[in-house]
Amino acid sequence: MTDYILSAETRAKLMKVSTASVATALYKRGLRNQFVQNVQPVGWKGANMVGQAFTLRYIPAREDRNPITVFRNADHPQRVAVETCPAGHVLVMDSRKDARAASAGSILVTRLAVRGCAGVVSDGGFRDAEGIGKLEMPAYCQRPSAPTNLTLHEALDINVPISCGDVAVFPGDVMLGDADGVMVIPAHLADEIAEECTGMESFEDFVLEQVLDGAAVIGLYPPTTDKAQSDYAEWRKKTGR
Repeated sequence: MTDYILSAETRAKLMKVSTASVATALYKRGLRNQFVQNVQPVGWKGANMVGQAFTLRYIPAREDRNPITVFRNADHPQRVAVETCPAGHVLVMDSRKDARAASAGSILVTRLAVRGCAGVVSDGGFRDAEGIGKLEMPAYCQRPSAPTNLTLHEALDINVPISCGDVAVFPGDVMLGDADGVMVIPAHLADEIAEECTGMESFEDFVLEQVLDGAAVIGLYPPTTDKAQSDYAEWRKKTGR
């Protein structure tokens, strides 16, 4: 758990940075394994997903505990997670990296969107993926899957530390999703990562312009020459970045 609250300023910065930049910034701090493995956007929305993690943990289903009638239970953890994930947060599901059964479908994900959640991430599958892809709210999963979660998964714990795509996710961590996938930013680093990556994005835009104009990358990326550094300083003055 964390007392960290994602500010509007930090959220706005992270909306403009890439998972690649965040991965590099975290690597500088010794964090090598923060990219959620084998998940991808369900219909890329053209804008980042940013929000703090609210988690749901699945365990392997046992047949005597998971008949379809369990959904009649008002306290069923999957339904409760959907109804209690705070607005602006991302529901992150530990589906044991098993996409043979869906961890949610379009109705539940639509409910998250209507409630103002910032996104949903599962290292398993989603059913009704076409409908999920049409929502404005970002969603990420391993791949589409038709069977109900009850066939393989039992939703058990809400808002506890989980694993998602081989990454440890703690409630309150900041999730950043783009067209490439999802990064998990430890809450206590979110503000400084957002600030650093804003500068990194500016520099990489400068480098890309130089490369498109025919510049070689040696000495430019990273900027190890005086000319590269002075050219970047001049570019920043000209562009206001």
